[in-house]
Amino acid sequence: MYKTKLVDSDLIAWTIEQRRHFHMYPELSGQEYETAAYVKGKLDEFGIPINPKFSAPNIVAYFKGTEGKKTIALRADMDALPLYEEGDKPYISTVPGVMHGCGHDGHTATLLAVAKWMSMNPHLVKNNIVLIFQSSEEASPSGAKQLVEEGVLDGVDVIYGIHYMSNMPLGKIGFATGPAMASSDDFDIVIEGKGGHGGSPHETVDPIYIATHLIQAFQSIISRNLNPLHAGVISFGGMQAGNSYNVIPDKVQLKGTIRALTYEGAELMHTKTAQLTKSICESFGATGHYHFIEGTPPVYNHPEACEVATEIIQKTFGDDVFLPFDPVLGAEDYAYYLKEKVGAFINVGMQSEKSQYPHHHPKFDIDEAAIPAGIELMIHLALYA
Repeated sequence: MYKTKLVDSDLIAWTIEQRRHFHMYPELSGQEYETAAYVKGKLDEFGIPINPKFSAPNIVAYFKGTEGKKTIALRADMDALPLYEEGDKPYISTVPGVMHGCGHDGHTATLLAVAKWMSMNPHLVKNNIVLIFQSSEEASPSGAKQLVEEGVLDGVDVIYGIHYMSNMPLGKIGFATGPAMASSDDFDIVIEGKGGHGGSPHETVDPIYIATHLIQAFQSIISRNLNPLHAGVISFGGMQAGNSYNVIPDKVQLKGTIRALTYEGAELMHTKTAQLTKSICESFGATGHYHFIEGTPPVYNHPEACEVATEIIQKTFGDDVFLPFDPVLGAEDYAYYLKEKVGAFINVGMQSEKSQYPHHHPKFDIDEAAIPAGIELMIHLALYA
């Protein structure tokens, strides 16, 4: 049906130029003011109005279609990571300790290219398009959550976003239907016992010993409480307790993360970790203080949106380009959009010699050969989703 490529070499070259600009001048989550100003300047050039109601540094623009019977939102994230970039690329970060180590520079440039193309071909765009340039994907508070609370999805029928992926072959595009990425919540626990001499443990309430029971018990949530068909994981990442050979400390501090592919699984693990902390500590005569740190919900790709996206990918690029993606326990705040509206989060492969390092690695880079497919995909989603 489609197969006609809408993206020419000039737009591709322009997009790569924009991507390299963003890469050279990265900004951390919540600090993307210069990036936002740059995006705003380009949208002004294209004559696409920006909605001023949304909190800075987010940028939300609105393109009115010729028919306007349907409104489609397209999202790109803008923030970088607190990493010192390694390598000798000509567009290396100019900001010490900050780099685009996850591809958000490519996402922002790609969505800008879609905006540019629409401004040049307004007669072809029947749908209304909401362009979301989002702050703070990598850190809390989430930019997606903030925008949803501010009403960015009001009147939107469906939302799509893309992510350039270094662990997916260059030339492939795909996603997981249904549960796609995990929730990400954290917890802090303080176990208060009674310290004393290591040679007289009977006179103490040993919080280290209690902590070992708690760590083991949390794994029973995964093996005995969580539905075996619903993936989830609880991992402890920190433990601080005492600093002597023969002194049992008064307290132990634990910290960890909870990941789940379903809303139900996330809620179950939150509830059970809190209950076990209280009950196990009390059974040993200690006090357990549990602090839950809410992160992002699971990414759920709606089947109806996935069906449309699959058809668009196959008709635009060919049947062999689409690659079903397994769910992963990484997290994405794009989940907040999908919790409210029908939509999907789509992976664009770029694994190659140039893009051989994982996301969040100091040598990570986008293989710019993937960018034409990203632009083409998002334009077709705007036109035909």
